[in-house]
Amino acid sequence: MFFKGDSDDPKGPESRVLPLLPLRDIIVFPHMVVPLFVGREKSISSLEEAMSGGKDVLLAAQKQAKTNDPRPDDIFEVGTVGTIIQLLRLPDGTVKVLIEGKRRARIRKFLETDTLFRVEAELIEEEIRKSVEIEALIRQVHTTFETYVKLNKRIPPEMQVAVNSIEDPAKLADSIVAHLNLKLSDKQQILETEDPAERLEKLFEQMTQEIEILQVERKIRSRVKKQMEKNQKEYYLNEQMQAIQKELGERDEFKNELEELEDRVKNKRMSKEATLKVNKELKKLKMMSPMSAEATVVRNYIDWVLSLPWFETSDEQTDMRAAEKILEDEHYGLKKPKERILEFLAVHGLTEAMAGPILCLVGPPGVGKTSLARSIAHCTGRKFVRLALGGVRDEAEVRGHRRTYIGAMPGKIIQSLKKAGTSNPVILLDEIDKMSTDFRGDPSSALLEVLDPEQNTGFNDHYLDMDYDLSQVMFITTANNRHQIPLPLQDRLEIIELSGYTEFEKLNIAKRHLLPRQLPRNGLEGATIDWTDSAFELLINRYTRESGVRNLERNIASVLRKLARELIDHRDQGGEISTYKAHVTTRQVQKHLGPPRFKYGMKDARDEIGLVNGLAYTSWGGDLLQTECTVVPGKGKLIITGRLGDVMQESARAAMSYVRGRSAALGLDPNFYQELDIHVHFPEGAIPKDGPSAGVTMATALVSALCQLPVRSDVAMTGEITLRGRVLPIGGLKEKVLAAKRGGIRTLIIPAENKKDIKDIPQAVRRSLEFVLVEHADQVLERALMADGVLWKGTAAKAMDEAAHPPLDPSRSSPTPA
Repeated sequence: MFFKGDSDDPKGPESRVLPLLPLRDIIVFPHMVVPLFVGREKSISSLEEAMSGGKDVLLAAQKQAKTNDPRPDDIFEVGTVGTIIQLLRLPDGTVKVLIEGKRRARIRKFLETDTLFRVEAELIEEEIRKSVEIEALIRQVHTTFETYVKLNKRIPPEMQVAVNSIEDPAKLADSIVAHLNLKLSDKQQILETEDPAERLEKLFEQMTQEIEILQVERKIRSRVKKQMEKNQKEYYLNEQMQAIQKELGERDEFKNELEELEDRVKNKRMSKEATLKVNKELKKLKMMSPMSAEATVVRNYIDWVLSLPWFETSDEQTDMRAAEKILEDEHYGLKKPKERILEFLAVHGLTEAMAGPILCLVGPPGVGKTSLARSIAHCTGRKFVRLALGGVRDEAEVRGHRRTYIGAMPGKIIQSLKKAGTSNPVILLDEIDKMSTDFRGDPSSALLEVLDPEQNTGFNDHYLDMDYDLSQVMFITTANNRHQIPLPLQDRLEIIELSGYTEFEKLNIAKRHLLPRQLPRNGLEGATIDWTDSAFELLINRYTRESGVRNLERNIASVLRKLARELIDHRDQGGEISTYKAHVTTRQVQKHLGPPRFKYGMKDARDEIGLVNGLAYTSWGGDLLQTECTVVPGKGKLIITGRLGDVMQESARAAMSYVRGRSAALGLDPNFYQELDIHVHFPEGAIPKDGPSAGVTMATALVSALCQLPVRSDVAMTGEITLRGRVLPIGGLKEKVLAAKRGGIRTLIIPAENKKDIKDIPQAVRRSLEFVLVEHADQVLERALMADGVLWKGTAAKAMDEAAHPPLDPSRSSPTPA
C-alpha cells in the first residue's frame, strides 16, 4: 500500500504500511542478505502477511534483546525495509526466512500491535553527492577495510574484492558495516545516519578503532605464544587473559580497590603519624598505574599499616586468685617462679603500666619455660604469640627490611602483633640465648630497644618507618644458659631460674599431667589404667636422665601404645573399652620398654678403705658419685683419672696439699708422698666430670687410703676444699640431697654456708636424712672415717692441742710473751 505524506510537497517522502519484524541482537542493513529464525507468534504473523502481499517487511531492532513481547517503545525508530526471498516452516513450529535489505525507513506510527505489528513507515531518501572529499573518503575506507580484512581472518578475501568494486558511498558503508564486530548501539547509530558521507566518516572511525584492537590482540597472542608450550591450552588461555588485563588495565577493579582502602583508612583508628603517612601513600597510589611494580609495593605497605592493632586491646583479668589457680593447675612445683610471676601481675594490676624489667625464664630444656609463659597469657586473659629466636642472625628479622628492597616485610615483632590482633599480647621471645651474629648485624642489639620499657614506646620498624608503641606488650623471654645472653641484654631482664625437677616433682607431674594427657592421645580414654608409683619411679630413674619431663612423657606414651594393642585384642573378643583394666607395675614397664637404660649410684653394703660417696650435680639432676683412692709404692706421683676437667684436677691437688699439710696430725710421715704413688679415680670414665665440689670427697679418700681407715658407706659428702682445709659452699644442693636419698645414704656432710638451702628440700626428704654442717675438713674426717668400728677421733684432739700449744717459730730468738 503506497500513499504520499501529509506534506503539500508533491515530492515529499514516500510512506508505506508494512508488517514489522522485531529483531534481537542483529541489525539488517540495505544490500544485506541474512537468514533469520523466527519463533514468536506476532513475528510469524508479520511474515505471513508479508508473503500474502508484496513480500516486503520492515526490519527493526529491539532496544533490549531479553524482551519477549516488545512494545512500541522497545523498538528502535529507524529500520530497514527488506524483501523476503525464501520462507521455510520447520517441524518445531518456527520459521526460517531469507531476507534482503532494500531501503532505510523510519516508523511514523504503529497501526496494529495485537496479533502482529503493522506500522506506517516513511522511506528515507539518500542523496548521493559527488565531490573530491567523498572520493578521497571512499578510497580511505577501501584501504582501511583491506587492512581490517588482513587482521580479521573471519572475513573471506572474496568480500574484499566485492567491496573494492563498490563506488557508491551509501552502498559501500552498508556493505562494510555488516562485517564489523561492533556493538548493537553503534550499528544502530550508523543505520540512523542518513547522509552517506557522514556515514562513511563514522564507519572509518569505527574501523580504525577495531584495527587498533585487533593489532593489540595480535601483539598479545604473539607474546603469549612464546611463553606457552604446544599442548598447554589451559595455560595459554590463562596467560592470554593476564596479558589482556595487562594491556588494557583493569581500571574498574583498581578503582574498587582504592575505594575499599579509603573506607578502611576512614574507619581505622591509628596514631596521628600513621594516619598522615597512609593518606600520603594512598594519594600516591591513585596516580600510579595499577600494573606498575611500585603500586604493588605501596598497596602492600598500606595493607600492613591498616592490619596492625594500633588501639585494639584484649580485656585483662586482674583476679589474682584465679591467676594463682591457673598456674597451680597447669604446673606442678616451680614455687619461686610462680611467686615472682604473681608479684609481677599484682604490680601491673595496681599500676596499669608495664614498668619494670622484662621476665627471663632460664633453665634446662623440658622444665616448662614455654608452657609457663603460655599460662601467664592464660591467667591474664591476653593473646599469646611465640617468637622463636633460635638461629636468628639478621637484625632485619627484628626490625624489618626497608621498602627499597624487593620482598621487604616488617620484622617479627610487628608480624607477631598482627598475628595476635591486639596491642597488648604476651609475646614470648623463645631461646633468646641461641641468637648469633654475622655481617648482617646483631639481632640481640636490636632487641635492646624492644625490651627496654623506657624506649619501646616509640619502636621504629624499618619497613613501617614510623613509631609503634610496644609499652602495652608483655614480653617474656626464655633461655637455657644465662651466660650466653649478651650482658647489655641481661641488664634489661629479670632472671628467674627454673632448676630441673626433682624425682618427687616428676612423679607428681607424671601422675597429674602427663598420664591424663597421653591417655586420650593413645585411644585409652575410658579405660581403667592403674599406674603404680614404683613404676613411675622406675621410669624416672632408670629410663630417663633429664632435667625436664619430655623423655618421661615419651616413655609413658610408649607403654600406653603397648596397652592400646592389648585393648584392640580385648575389643576383638567382644569386650568394651570401659571394661578394660590394666595394672602397670615395674615388671610391666620392663616388659614393654626392655631392660633399664640407665643406673644411679648406690652405696656399698660395707665400709671400705679409700672408697668415698661423693655427690654430683648434672644437667639431669643429682647423682651419687663414688671416689676411689689407692696407694702403691712409687716415686711420689699423684695420678688422677676418670675424664676430669681442669677445675676438678686442681681440686684434687688442693686436697693432696691439705693432706700433706696435716700429715703430723694424721700420724703420717712428713715425707710419705716421696715413696708412694697415689691414684685417685672416678668411675664411669666415659662421662666428663668437672667442678670443685668434690674437694672434701677426694681429701677423705686420700686420708682413708694413707691411714688405712675405712669410710662409712652410709655417708655422702660434698664441698670445696682449700689448702687450709676450709670447706666452701657448693651449688645444686637440692638435687644432690635427692640423689643421696635415692642411693640409700643416711648421713649427709655439707658446708655450713649451705644451711640456708636446706629449706628448699622437700620436708619428707629432710626428715629421712641427717645433715652434718661442717666448716673444716677435719670435721668431715671425724664423721666419715671409722677406727675399730667407731668414729675416728684423732684429728680433732690433735687440732685442739695445736691450737692450745702452737709450736715455736725457729726463726725467732725468743718466744713472744702472751
